[in-house]
Amino acid sequence: HVQLVESGGESVQAGGSLRLSCVASGATQDIGCMGWFRQVPGLEREGVANIRTGGGSTYYADSVKGRFTISQDNAKNTVYLQMNSLKPEDTAMYYCGAGYDGSCADFAYWGQGTQVTVS
Repeated sequence: HVQLVESGGESVQAGGSLRLSCVASGATQDIGCMGWFRQVPGLEREGVANIRTGGGSTYYADSVKGRFTISQDNAKNTVYLQMNSLKPEDTAMYYCGAGYDGSCADFAYWGQGTQVTVS
């Protein structure tokens, strides 16, 4: 089992930056992919970015390309999401996900979320 704890969400003005963190604990040695997702009430959860823990290849949704950067610190079992040039439409609850599937097609574990509000 894997536990995920997100942090870093807060209210910020448009154009500002935030860095989200996701710390994984438990059976982390077999995690193949970690990702960030976001959800607005009434809408489906959207994949924002993910990173393969072996190799470090990344994926970004078109809506965040060039503004967001996902990175990992394997020594700390932590994944970060650096968010720059934030827009009001980035407002959402951001969730961290982790999965054993190295193709990032399936995420078995989720954190509780951290709220990002851009005004």
